[in-house]
Amino acid sequence: MDTEVQTRAAAPAAPQTDPPWWRHAVIYQVYVRSFADGNGDGTGDLAGVRARLPYLKALGVDAIWFNPWYPSPLADGGYDVADYRDIHAPFGTLAEAEALVQEALGLGIRTIIDIVPNHVSDQHPWFQAALAAGPGSPERERFWFHPGRGEDGSEMPTHWVSSFQGSTWTRTVNPDGSPGEWYLHLFTPEQPDLNWNHPDVRREHEDILRFWFDRGVAGVRIDSAALPVKDPALPELPTAPAPGAHPHLDRDELHDIYRGWRAVADEYDGTRILVGEVWLEDAERFARYLRPDEMHTAFNFDFMSQPWSAELMRRSIARTLAEHAPVGAPATWVLSNHDVTRPVTRYGREDSGFAFDRKRFGVPTDLAVGTRRARAAALLVAALPGTMYVYQGDELGLPEVELPREVIEDPMHFRSGGVDPGRDGCRVPLPWAGAAAPFGFGAGGSWLPQPADWSAYTVAAEEADPDSMLSLYRDALAFRRQSADLRSGALAWLDVGPDALGFRRGDRLASITNLGSEPISLPPHRGVVLCSAPLEEGALPPDTTVWLDL
Repeated sequence: MDTEVQTRAAAPAAPQTDPPWWRHAVIYQVYVRSFADGNGDGTGDLAGVRARLPYLKALGVDAIWFNPWYPSPLADGGYDVADYRDIHAPFGTLAEAEALVQEALGLGIRTIIDIVPNHVSDQHPWFQAALAAGPGSPERERFWFHPGRGEDGSEMPTHWVSSFQGSTWTRTVNPDGSPGEWYLHLFTPEQPDLNWNHPDVRREHEDILRFWFDRGVAGVRIDSAALPVKDPALPELPTAPAPGAHPHLDRDELHDIYRGWRAVADEYDGTRILVGEVWLEDAERFARYLRPDEMHTAFNFDFMSQPWSAELMRRSIARTLAEHAPVGAPATWVLSNHDVTRPVTRYGREDSGFAFDRKRFGVPTDLAVGTRRARAAALLVAALPGTMYVYQGDELGLPEVELPREVIEDPMHFRSGGVDPGRDGCRVPLPWAGAAAPFGFGAGGSWLPQPADWSAYTVAAEEADPDSMLSLYRDALAFRRQSADLRSGALAWLDVGPDALGFRRGDRLASITNLGSEPISLPPHRGVVLCSAPLEEGALPPDTTVWLDL
């Protein structure tokens, strides 16, 4: 029986020629370097993506989100951008990117790109000009250059802690070899933070949006969206900052910036969406980014971080829907991304939640349990109202790879003193076909080594297996696309016991996930639509999700 009803906020009106596709889309995340290698040099590229567009069409996605594909020294996997108006040469050319956008659109697949407003590469022309111009110059005003503390300026201006651990300030060297000013970087020293109080910074980013919207891009994902604005007084971090008073997180001035971005997006015919990467605990503060004149959606990381628990997952889902309801924005659901331990590995661990500060080498996992749970989780999130994101390879059930230390490139590993294995384990190139590496990724190997036993995970192997993870994803996304209940039906919770999570969508569809250790009985139904594992004498076994026709 229904015990609680979550009402669905009405969607804002949209032009008849461009329905609000983004409110219920399936968006596939492409990490270009690891997706497909078109020229055989061991690095994924745009030629590889273009060749595999039919695969994405068959999977049933509505849009592709590309991690940064711009020229970059790759100090942080491309999030150190040197030029926003070109393509990283090993990936291809700007003309290829333009062709890809149009070819994908011809298959009904829109393109979303990554914008990184908090910082640029230390090789960006602006930063190189700032270093050359010296203290007090207009060029340095676009960044956070500051004299050091102490009589000789040898102390950092603040003791803020980096998102990648360690310090947030690096000292420059004057032309005569003497120690100079310090500059701020919330991430690596190769990623100097921009000063968003400077009009050039704001104007430049609005021009970058127009550059890509002019080329047919349907939206942008905004990296670290709550970080760009800093308190110009550079105070130390208070013990318990008041809302909006943190010196470099979630400052109120951000909203004027994103209103400007929304105005740029609204200059174009159709809908050009803004998607924020917003990590915030405060529900009211989070919702501010989703007001009608700001972002269209924002990533929901709370659900992704939950352990395998019916109580905690239900609480997270209810909280997420409640956060979004006041502003009428759709929720987003994601099981992993390019930063996070893959679900097959994560759900097979004793501690099945996710937190960056708990990542370690050698954590045991049961891949059989993890795979079963990842299949159940895929059906669960596909049944929830809102937007679904799929990180490349999750549809194949790829596990996290524990790489040899000598091949790791991720700065999180090095800045942790080697304790954190980093994020490269979820960035290993995809296996497409064959019995040996590089498994059809390309003819010339792969930039990160693939495990020797990945032949069972290849696209070719899974396409031939109706019970594979890939087949489950394809079936789920196909039904989701044609089901009116999953597109727009309200969610109503079902009472299915303390160790299960069940809800109805619309008039006819129910989703039930058994997160307990014993089979559970199913409510009366007309038939089974999909199940992540076979039923056992009509009962739902542990670690399984079923969709029922009521």
